[in-house]
Amino acid sequence: MSNKLENKIALVTGAGRGIGQAIATKLASEGANLVINDLTEEPALETKKIVEDMGRECEIVVGDVTAEDFGDRFAKAAVDRFNAIDIIVNNAGYPWDGVIQKYTDEQFQAMMDVHVTAPFRILRSAGEVMRQAAKDEKAAGEVVHRKVVNISSFAGLYGNAGQIGYASAKSALVGMTRTLAKEWGRYNINVNCVAFGYIQTRMTKDLGDAEAVAQVGDREITMGVHPDMTKALVQMIPLGRGGTPEEAADAVYLLCAPESNYISGQIVLAAGGLII
Repeated sequence: MSNKLENKIALVTGAGRGIGQAIATKLASEGANLVINDLTEEPALETKKIVEDMGRECEIVVGDVTAEDFGDRFAKAAVDRFNAIDIIVNNAGYPWDGVIQKYTDEQFQAMMDVHVTAPFRILRSAGEVMRQAAKDEKAAGEVVHRKVVNISSFAGLYGNAGQIGYASAKSALVGMTRTLAKEWGRYNINVNCVAFGYIQTRMTKDLGDAEAVAQVGDREITMGVHPDMTKALVQMIPLGRGGTPEEAADAVYLLCAPESNYISGQIVLAAGGLII
């Protein structure tokens, strides 16, 4: 461990499993204390134990990131426990797929709520804390960089058949990222985005796999990819394989580390070399 994030306070949504858990534990391994979220308590407690076993502190905020008051609650939890916010990773989300002629308003709005509105509210709430800290530091002649990493997708950059809602929402995150990079640069807040390609999680398991199901409120969302599509996709990836959650987390960490202090408004594609 290099401890490049020693005593930084990092907020990570959707951190109970998969990529989110890998991000939380990666940041903790580099010295950060965590405020994490998941829909339900059990997976969040699992991540909390991993983080605390590393000798780091961890606060949990359980609940749906699309709740109207979630952004305020998430930011308040960080201030109440640590009195600071240094890193925000907007990771929570899921795909709800379908071709446009069969796609409902409910599906489309659900994708916008979780991938666009939720990050917007979190950043709006946490932004006031980070901006005030930056003003105090400027008055004291100090420069401290803070980091925001939004999680987009290959689909958000290039589109993907059958993902009209998911791709549209993930594309909107790119616009949000670049806009905030321009608004918050004066506060030394670096705002970037990581777009994932094929990462091996429950969301990309074979269709029909019992684990490829997400319970979101009272809805059961079936996820997964047809095995033939997975095979064809892997053949297109120059590295010849899908990525692991840990490799996805490494890409996020790059934009949280001090070496990224002069990088802002950028979209990093973590996809094993896959481009279109």
